[in-house]
Amino acid sequence: MYKTYENKFLFRSLAAGLLTGIAVLLLSISIGLYSRNLPFTLQGIFELHKNIPFLWIIDFLPFGLGLLFYYGGHIFSQKLSETRTMLNNELSKSQKTLDFTQQLIQDQLSAEFEVGEDDQIGKALINLRDNLLKNKNIEILRRKEDDQRNWVAEGLAKFSEILRKNNDNLNDLAYSIIHNLVKYVNANQGGFFILQDQEEEEKYFEMSACYAYDRRKFADRRIDWGDGLIGTCALEKKTIYMTNVPQDYVTITSGLGKATPSCLLIVPLIVNDEIHGVLEIASFKKFEPFEVEFVEKVAESIASTISTVKINVRTARLLKESQEQAEVLASQEEQMRQNMEELQATQEEAARQNAKFISFTNSVNHTLIRAEFLADGTLIYANNKFIQKLGYNDKVDVEGRQVSMFINKKDKDLFDQIWKEIIRGNEHFEGDIKLQTRQGKDLWTMATLTPQKKDNEVDRIIFLAIDTTDQKKQSLDFEAQIEALNRSSLKAEFTPDGDILDCNEKFLLTFGFSPDEISNKTIFDLISREEINAFKEIWENVLNAVPFQGQLKSITKANDEKWFRGTLSVVNDMYGEVSKVIYIANDITKEKLMEIESQYQTEQLKIQEEKLRQAGADLSRKLEKAKAEMALQYKEVEKVKIRNERTLEGALDAIVTINQEGRIEFFNKAAEDLWGLPRKETIGMNVKVLFSEANIQEDEFTKSYVTPGAQKFIGQRKEIKITNKNGDDIPVLFLLSEARVDDENTYTAFIQNIEVELF
Repeated sequence: MYKTYENKFLFRSLAAGLLTGIAVLLLSISIGLYSRNLPFTLQGIFELHKNIPFLWIIDFLPFGLGLLFYYGGHIFSQKLSETRTMLNNELSKSQKTLDFTQQLIQDQLSAEFEVGEDDQIGKALINLRDNLLKNKNIEILRRKEDDQRNWVAEGLAKFSEILRKNNDNLNDLAYSIIHNLVKYVNANQGGFFILQDQEEEEKYFEMSACYAYDRRKFADRRIDWGDGLIGTCALEKKTIYMTNVPQDYVTITSGLGKATPSCLLIVPLIVNDEIHGVLEIASFKKFEPFEVEFVEKVAESIASTISTVKINVRTARLLKESQEQAEVLASQEEQMRQNMEELQATQEEAARQNAKFISFTNSVNHTLIRAEFLADGTLIYANNKFIQKLGYNDKVDVEGRQVSMFINKKDKDLFDQIWKEIIRGNEHFEGDIKLQTRQGKDLWTMATLTPQKKDNEVDRIIFLAIDTTDQKKQSLDFEAQIEALNRSSLKAEFTPDGDILDCNEKFLLTFGFSPDEISNKTIFDLISREEINAFKEIWENVLNAVPFQGQLKSITKANDEKWFRGTLSVVNDMYGEVSKVIYIANDITKEKLMEIESQYQTEQLKIQEEKLRQAGADLSRKLEKAKAEMALQYKEVEKVKIRNERTLEGALDAIVTINQEGRIEFFNKAAEDLWGLPRKETIGMNVKVLFSEANIQEDEFTKSYVTPGAQKFIGQRKEIKITNKNGDDIPVLFLLSEARVDDENTYTAFIQNIEVELF
C-alpha cells in the first residue's frame, strides 16, 4: 500500500513539474508576443524565438521542472518512508512494552521481553519483573519452610503425647510409635527394634513392632549385635539413609505383588550416648532432609522414654530382689547366730565333756569349714571341707603352710591386724573373712577365730566358718546396682505420713537442700501447691497398695518448678503393714519445658499464619493499586520520553549522552553531521572514538570525560578539540551535564561547532 502511494506521489510530482513548465513557457511566449505585437501563431512564435534566443532554453523548462519535481518528490518520499518506519518501530516497541507491562500486572512473571541498549524503561521493567519473581520465589520458599516447621512442631507434640500415654508397656509403646510414625511421614513400612542387653555377652535386637500398609504386622525377628544395617547403625550410632536399596534387603508386599522400596531410613535410639534400639522405615518416596531430621528428633525422645521405662522396670526388679535377698540374709544371719551360739555352747560343753568331743568334732567337720593354726600362723590341721573349698587335693598340700597363703595380698594388712589382736589375748573374732583358693578365686566366709591358751599364752587358734560366697556376691551386686541407681535417679524413702526417712545425694542436689534441712521436710512440702490435692489422692492410693507411675511437678528450695517421671511403691513389714514408701524418679524438666514451649510455638505459628494471610491480602490490594498507578506513570513517562527525544533530535547543537561506563547512549542528527559518523555505528561504542588519543592525553577536561569513574567538569563551558571520521581535529565549545537515576549516572554533552559560529 505504501509503495502504491509512493508511485502515485512521484507521478503527481512529475505531472506538476511538467504542467508548471508548460504554464511558464506559455506565459513567457504570451508576454513576449504581446510585448512585441506579434500574432499568436507558429510564425509569430518562431519570430519571437529569433528575437529572444533565451526562449529556446525556456522551451525545455517543462522537462527540467518535471525532472526537478520528480527528484524532489523522490527525496521527500524517502524521508517520509524513513519517518514512517521510525514511527512504526517506536509504535511497535511501545506496544511490546505495554503488552509486557500488562503481563506483569497479570502476574505472568515468566514473560520475556527484548530490551535495546538505550531503552531505559524496558530495563526498568525487566528489573521490576526480576524483583517480583525473586520476591515471589522467596515467599514460596518461606511458606514451604513455615509448613515444614509447623509439620515438625505438630509431629513432635503428637509423639510427645504418645510417649507420655504409653510409657508402661514397651511392646504397646513400640507399636503405637511405629504405627503413627509410618503414617506421619507417609511411608509404607516400618519396624521397631529394641535392644535386649540383660546379658552383656549376648546382646541382640528384637523386633517389637512392625507396621505396613495400614495394618499391624506380627513378626518374630532377631538381629544379633553388629549384624546387618541395624547392627551397623547401632555400632556407629549414626543415621543410615539409603536411596539405592538392595533387591534382597526388604520387600513391600501388596495385593498387586512385591516391590523393593526406593529408600530406607534407619535411625538409632540414643540417649546419653547409649543405644536403646533402632527405627527402620521403608518407603517408595524419598524423604526430605527435614523429615529425616524430624525422625531423628523423635528418636531422641523415644530413646529417653525407653531409658526411663527400662530404669523403672529394672529399679522395681532390683528393689524386689533386694527385699527378697535382705530377707534371705536376715534368715541366714539368724541361723548363723543360732549356729554360732550353739557352736559356742558346744565348745564350752566340749571342755566339760571330753567324751563327747570326738562326736562333736565329726559333726563340725561335716557342717563347717575348720582349721587349726599355731600362734605364728602355721596350719596344723584342716578338715576336708577346708581342703575342698580352697581347691586343694590333700592335707599334705596345706598342713605346715602359713595362714598368709590363704589370704589375698589386698586383704593381708586387715587380716594381720585381726590376727595380732587375737594373739594379744583379746576375745575371739566373729565376722566376714575372705580367703583365696588355690586357683586364685575369692572364698567369702562367715567365720570365727577362737584363741586357745596354754600357760596364759595363746597356743593355737581355731578357725570355723560357713561358705557365704554366693550370698556375698549377690549382696555386692545388689549394692553396686543400688549405687548405680543412686547415681542415675533420684531416690528417697518416706514414712506412711510423708516424713523423709532417707534420700540419696542426687535427690538433695536436685532439690537444693542439705541433709539437715531435708530431715524436717515431708513429701507434701516438695509438691507444687496447685498439684497438692491430686497428689494427696495419689498418696492414699499408694498406701492402699496401688503403686503410682507417672509425672509429678515439684518445688525446689529456690521455689523452682521441676517435673519428674517416677514411681511410688510401698515396703511392707513382717506383719504386712506399710513400713515405708520408696520414691524413684528422673528429672524430665527439660523435656516438659520443651513440650510446653512446642505447644506455645505451635499456637504462635497459627497466629502468625493468620496475620501473614491478612498481610498477603492487603499486599495484593496494594499491588493492584500500584500496578494501576505504574501503568499511568508509564504512559506519562513514555510521552515525556518521546517528547524529549524529538526535542533533542531536532536541536541544532550536537548532543551526546554516555553512561557511567563511557558507552554512548544518545547521538542526535547534529552530532552525526559534526563527526560524520552514522548513529547506528556509534550507539553502544566507547566515547573515546570521538576524540584522538593525543587530544585525550593533552586536555584534562577531555581525559576526565572519557575515563569511567573519573571526576568530570560538570556545568563548565570549555573549548576542546574533537576528531571527525576523516581524522580532522575540529574546535568546539563543550558543556557537560550530569543526571543520576538510582545508582547509575549519565552524562549529556552539548557541543557547538566554533567554525560554524564564526562563519
